[in-house]
Amino acid sequence: MLTLEGIEIAQGDFLLAADFTIAPGRKTAVIGPSGAGKSTLLGALGGFIPLRAGRLEWEGRDITQVPQGQRPIAMLFQDNNLFPHLSVAQNVGLGIRPDLKLTADDKASIALALDRVGLQGMEARTPGALSGGQQSRAALARVLVQDRPVILLDEPFAALGPALRQEMLDLVNGLATETGATLLMVTHDPADVRRIADDVIFVEGGRAAAPQPAKALLEDPPPALRAYLG
Repeated sequence: MLTLEGIEIAQGDFLLAADFTIAPGRKTAVIGPSGAGKSTLLGALGGFIPLRAGRLEWEGRDITQVPQGQRPIAMLFQDNNLFPHLSVAQNVGLGIRPDLKLTADDKASIALALDRVGLQGMEARTPGALSGGQQSRAALARVLVQDRPVILLDEPFAALGPALRQEMLDLVNGLATETGATLLMVTHDPADVRRIADDVIFVEGGRAAAPQPAKALLEDPPPALRAYLG
């Protein structure tokens, strides 16, 4: 269970507040207008942005001050964050050991992750030799080897075409179901919500609302969400 207890995130004049709990194993879409703070919320959960106030807990343990790399949270960014001079296997290996001093077990984990995302046989390639979809798969493999119970997706598939985007969403959905991970996904597209989300967090006006069941919320949205969805 991920608990946001009266948290406040401040960046310059911008302030975002949240106070709610996310049940384990849920897939939650984070939606709202551009600039509302969706990526900021995920960045704070991942430990990349400090909290101004409040507490963040995972399964009753306070992780507010826990460094990013030691949190039970893995994050997949918009740009995939792959290093062009490293091989696919090395880029994935960074998720296990930033110094890339990989053991035989580490290399086996990397091979398994690459197999699970459909990149078997591509370990030695560099990111520049991959398609956009393959780069997204490599970045997802790096999240998998971290083996964290919470996965954050900050629109990592936004640059992909519709068919490939749906394919990646289905892959993420299947892997999260298989591992039992709690998933939070920033998106602008209601189709993404309908495709994989159990719940929705609507971010608007300086507040991230508590998760609501996705189907019911999209069928009968409150006025602010109705205006956003058009």
